[in-house]
Amino acid sequence: MSFIYLSLLLISVALLCLIDSIRPKNSELGVYELERRAKSGDTESERELRRENLLVDVVSLQRMAVALLLVISVVISVSWLGWLFGTALAVLISLQYNKLGQLGFITNLSNKYYDRYEARLLDFLERYSKLLRIVRVSIPEPNTVKLHSREELTHLVEDSGGLLTVDEKKLITNGLGASSRRVSDIMTPRSVVNSIDSKEHLGPLVLDDLHKTGNSRFPVIDKDIDHVVGILHIRDMLEIDSRRKSTSVASVMDKRVFYIKEDQTVEHALAAFLRTHYHLFIVINEFRETVGIVTLEDVIEAILGRKINDEFDQHSDLRSVAARNPRKNNHTESSTDV
Repeated sequence: MSFIYLSLLLISVALLCLIDSIRPKNSELGVYELERRAKSGDTESERELRRENLLVDVVSLQRMAVALLLVISVVISVSWLGWLFGTALAVLISLQYNKLGQLGFITNLSNKYYDRYEARLLDFLERYSKLLRIVRVSIPEPNTVKLHSREELTHLVEDSGGLLTVDEKKLITNGLGASSRRVSDIMTPRSVVNSIDSKEHLGPLVLDDLHKTGNSRFPVIDKDIDHVVGILHIRDMLEIDSRRKSTSVASVMDKRVFYIKEDQTVEHALAAFLRTHYHLFIVINEFRETVGIVTLEDVIEAILGRKINDEFDQHSDLRSVAARNPRKNNHTESSTDV
C-alpha cells in the first residue's frame, strides 16, 4: 500500500512540476499589429493572434490543473502518512514544486510537449470557451506598454532603431516637444523685424526697399514697434492703383492685429493660427512691449524640425542674425553693458 501511495504521489508531483513549468509563447508584436498583419493575409500572424486571444484561457486551465494536482498531493500525503506528517509533506511540496519546475530539463521537456499539442489544446479551448468562463482568470496583458511621461515616449522613439527614419523620429520628437517649447524660442526678434510706418507712402522707392527684404508681411507701426496698428501684405501692394504716384500704408494695410505672449507654447500658437486663419502674430512680453513676431511657418518649422523657405528666408536663422546685432541697436562707441 505504501508503494502505491508513493507512486501516486510521485506521479502527481511530476505532473505538477511539468504543468507549472509550461510557458506559453508570447508574440513580440502587439495585438493591434497582429490584427493588421493577419488582415493582410499573413498566416503566421493569424496563428500568433489566435494564441494571444486564447492566452487567458490557457493560463486559466494551467492554474486549474496545478490547483487540482496540489489537492491530490495533499490527499495522498495525508492518506499515506496521517494528518501530522502528511500535512507537513504536503506543505513541503507546495513550497518546492515551483523551484523543481524551473530546472532546465523539466522546463525543456514540458514546453516541448506543449508546443507539440498546443494546436489541439487551442481547438479544445475554442470549442468549450463558454464552459471555461467559470475558471477564467485575469492576467496582465504581456504586450501592453504603459508610458508615464513625454520624455519616456521620446526616449522610445529615439531608441526605435531602424523602425523609424531619421525624419520620422525628428517629426515625432518635435511634435511631442511642442507643448514645452515657447514662442520666444522660435520667434523673429524685434531687432531684425522689418516694419513700416502707417504714414509711409508706398512710392516706387519704398516698394523697392520692401521687395528687397524678401519678406511677404510687414508689421505696420505708429511711430515705433511697440505700437503695431496693422499688417501690410505683399499682395496688398499689388492692388495699388498704378495711376497714383503714391498710396499711404494705412489705406491698404490689414487693420487686424493679433498678439501672442512670448511665454505661450508652440502648441498654443498653432491652435491660435488655426483658429484665426492668420499667418503672423505680434509677440509681446508681460508689459505688452513688442519683443518679436512669429509666423505660421515658424510654428510648422518647429514641429517638423526642418526649414520652410517662405518668408524671412534670406538667413537660415534670424535669431543668430539678431544676436550679431546688424542694426547696432543700443550700441555706440561709449556704450557699456553692466
